Amino acid sequence: MFIFLTVVQAIVAALLVVVILMQKSEGGGLGVGGSPAGFMSARGAADFMTRMTTVLAVAFVVLSITLATLAVGTTSSRKIDTSLERVAPVENAPAVDPLAPAQGAAPAAAQPSGAAPASDPLGGAAAQ
Repeated sequence: MFIFLTVVQAIVAALLVVVILMQKSEGGGLGVGGSPAGFMSARGAADFMTRMTTVLAVAFVVLSITLATLAVGTTSSRKIDTSLERVAPVENAPAVDPLAPAQGAAPAAAQPSGAAPASDPLGGAAAQ
């Protein structure tokens, strides 16, 4: 039912756009000019287009409210997904300084000038 109403909503929206663009505007626009000798008089075409715009606009609003009501009704029974919830760190764990050198590693001054530290991911890049 929801998918059917969504398709009808899309069709109504497309028709509404077409009808609005076909209307004659004061600034020119994409309006189709009509002659009194044509199928419909200019006044009759304007009345028809105005009525059609009103009907399509009302249908669009009613379908929007209906779809919103159906969407709330179908999703309100679901639970919130907590699988990505973060866990607070343990308070007794020692604080780790990410910038501190690894334990047991030699200080940078004691290493040869061309050699990179063992924990440096770009070890050989500086020597090239």
